[in-house]
Amino acid sequence: MQQASPKAALVLLTCLFLAGCLGQQPDNGPFAPGPAPGATGVDGLLVGHRLMDAGEFELAQKAYSRAALDQGMTADVLAGLGSANLALGRLGSAERLLRRAIEGDDATPETWNNLGVVLVEQGNYPEAEQILRRAYALDDGESDAIRDNLRLALAKSENSEYGADEEQDYKVVRRGSSEYLIRKIP
Repeated sequence: MQQASPKAALVLLTCLFLAGCLGQQPDNGPFAPGPAPGATGVDGLLVGHRLMDAGEFELAQKAYSRAALDQGMTADVLAGLGSANLALGRLGSAERLLRRAIEGDDATPETWNNLGVVLVEQGNYPEAEQILRRAYALDDGESDAIRDNLRLALAKSENSEYGADEEQDYKVVRRGSSEYLIRKIP
């Protein structure tokens, strides 16, 4: 019987190794893999808040919508959707959602503040003043952003004789994950 040469043994081992690599390969199509079996998803509200922090308002709106499917239209989901719409400049939608969010007793001062910001942006200063007073009271006067927004609403309601052509020197600025502030443009 003839003994195999070391070269032949190396070739045989290489072929066996390569044959093992040719086992079942997953289909790596052009799309991202789907959810892992048995894995649990991340809370849509948490994802939405993180996307809002990152400035991804469209994606945040989609995450809040997914949270609504899981949790229902809770005050937190409505507030998140309203805040995302406010950030996107969709004031009508933001107002409707934020009004629904404050209907319950568990509405946060930030939600009231954001509704006040929407109303100021729409030029509804008297109602904005009342909403921001409520937000300030619920927050026990601890938020500088709410106080500044209330001051602006008071100033605008006292001086509501703006001409149609007069330039507005204010813009909405985001502070924190879901709180908005109206700032004067320098």
